[in-house]
Amino acid sequence: MDRFRYGEFHDGPDPLAPPYDVRAALDELGRDIMAGTKPLRALRDLLRRGTQGISGLDDLLRRARERRERLRSQGRLDGTLDQVRSLLDRAIGQERAELFPDPSDDARLRETELDSLPAVTAAAVRRLSDYQWRSADAARSFAELRDLLRREVLDTQFRGMKQALQDGSPEDMRRVREMIDALNDMLDADQRGEHTQADFDRFMDAYGDFFPEEPRPRNLEELVDTLARRSAAAQRMMDSLTPEQRAELSSLMQQATAEAGMGDALDRLAGALRSRRPDLAWSGGEDIDGPEGLGMGDATSAVQDLADLAELEAALGQGYAGAGLDDIDEDAVRRALGRPAVDDLARLRALERELRDQGYLEGARNKMRLTPKAVRRLGETALREVFTDTAQHGRPGSHAQAAAGSSGEPTGAARPWEFGDEQPLDVVRTLANAIARGAVEPGGGGVEPGGDGVGSGRAIRMAPEDFEVAETERRDAAAVCLLVDLSYSMALRDLWGSAKQTAMALHSLVTTRFPQDAVQIIGFSDYARELPPSGLAELTWEPVQGTNLQHALMLAGRHLDRHSDFEPIVLIVTDGEPTAHLGRTGEATFAWPPSQDTTTATLAEVDRMTRRGAALNIFLLADDPRLERFVDEVARRNGGRVVRPDTNRLGGYVVRDFLSRRRRAG
Repeated sequence: MDRFRYGEFHDGPDPLAPPYDVRAALDELGRDIMAGTKPLRALRDLLRRGTQGISGLDDLLRRARERRERLRSQGRLDGTLDQVRSLLDRAIGQERAELFPDPSDDARLRETELDSLPAVTAAAVRRLSDYQWRSADAARSFAELRDLLRREVLDTQFRGMKQALQDGSPEDMRRVREMIDALNDMLDADQRGEHTQADFDRFMDAYGDFFPEEPRPRNLEELVDTLARRSAAAQRMMDSLTPEQRAELSSLMQQATAEAGMGDALDRLAGALRSRRPDLAWSGGEDIDGPEGLGMGDATSAVQDLADLAELEAALGQGYAGAGLDDIDEDAVRRALGRPAVDDLARLRALERELRDQGYLEGARNKMRLTPKAVRRLGETALREVFTDTAQHGRPGSHAQAAAGSSGEPTGAARPWEFGDEQPLDVVRTLANAIARGAVEPGGGGVEPGGDGVGSGRAIRMAPEDFEVAETERRDAAAVCLLVDLSYSMALRDLWGSAKQTAMALHSLVTTRFPQDAVQIIGFSDYARELPPSGLAELTWEPVQGTNLQHALMLAGRHLDRHSDFEPIVLIVTDGEPTAHLGRTGEATFAWPPSQDTTTATLAEVDRMTRRGAALNIFLLADDPRLERFVDEVARRNGGRVVRPDTNRLGGYVVRDFLSRRRRAG
């Protein structure tokens, strides 16, 4: 029988994590964009806050900062000095204990020599380097001191060396010297242009155990980067000490490397690394202070980790030009925050990539825009939210109609078929077009022209351009105009997002449910203009003076005139009375308070709309007595309605009003 064992999950993405929904992420982007945020900024905000259970960059940044604070309080940087002093005091105490019972003059001379040792630890260690210890325990303690210094010095250059050389033999130290010499020779060869990848591979085969960090360097450049960062951190660790501590520790390090026979080789290596990576921070201290003393190697690691965290924080902050998720080093994230953070970063990258690959975003990293596909999706979302809101707060906004798309009586004329046509096909004209084009082919059991229609073995292959539809009388097609105020006051009253959602929802409703209708969205401030559907989502308010409803009504009138046989539906969304109109030269004239000329010109366009049979329904978004008097006059002259909606549910009011009028038109 097969046996299975289950254990804790350690590495890799969580296999039970729910999949992310790209369309839901787009809807989140859309809400920010509808509120006036540019697509690039909206995407960055989404990545910063996270989505669908994925930690965002802000959360990763917070955790990185918390880790930095923990590192700063991890310990003091002078721990090696404390250890050396402790071992030195122990060795001297053990030696005195050995000398005290001895009444000889040699014992007294040795005690005098110990009494005269310098107070500075480094100087005392140097004085005792040639001392002949009488106590075996003292000799072992002093040997332990020297071994500690050698391992700490090497650990500042090669992370993990202190542990690798624990209880190391003379043979181990010889291999370290050989490794450093081989490394220097390899750097010199590279400087002369003679280094090869094979040289590096042989070096790592021989000495790879001295570089246990993951990921393991794959070439000389990666090894240099690792060692240079370590060397720079060691120098910054020394700069973080007080001048007295720095001088004392430097002296101890020089003694240790000279006694190990590798002082010149290490100096040569440090110089080569600095010359190859001058861009690194080779000076400057760190504020690290905690209850426990850190050895030199651990202190260097803490400084190096702080430097890595500083770089990681800058990358996670994304606060520079051209920033992107690709700038964030996964290895740095793994070292600082663990594997789950890497998985979150990978999912954020996948989400951003899918938004592009699935055709929702396009453009360069610093100039991103929504695609038409994304705009359609946002329109559908706006419509869905509007209907949901309508169902919750008012009568249901049902838009299904049994007669939707039905045609009137045939007129006898035909025309080429166009996408969205719901008129019946003119079969005779369609087949005749295909035959005239020479689309009759052998085989297929089709009908041969001029034959008896049975077993002729000929086929007619149709093409889109062959199709014609029978013209019918228009019964329920509508010409829809939505006039949206783009003036600065809309943004000041926080109405901008609702207005854009309303426009997108209405456009989506008309184009998807009533494809035979002709819809036009018109925005107006000092001037009016038609708003293309592709630009609705990214539309921004205009920081100009003027509410030129006259110009907007002129453009709407032209749209109605182009579709004179359609039922006219005109909806106006505004929060201010007209304050601008077009003069005789076509220039916009602004006046506040509104001039009589502006009011007269606007009401003249209202009267023209009335003569077209177009009732104006106005959605009033502000409590202003002057505005209310104006719109009441418009309603009196035109026969339309004035609606004072809850601004938070503007879309529901507009869509419901459209559907009500649309049903009457059908």
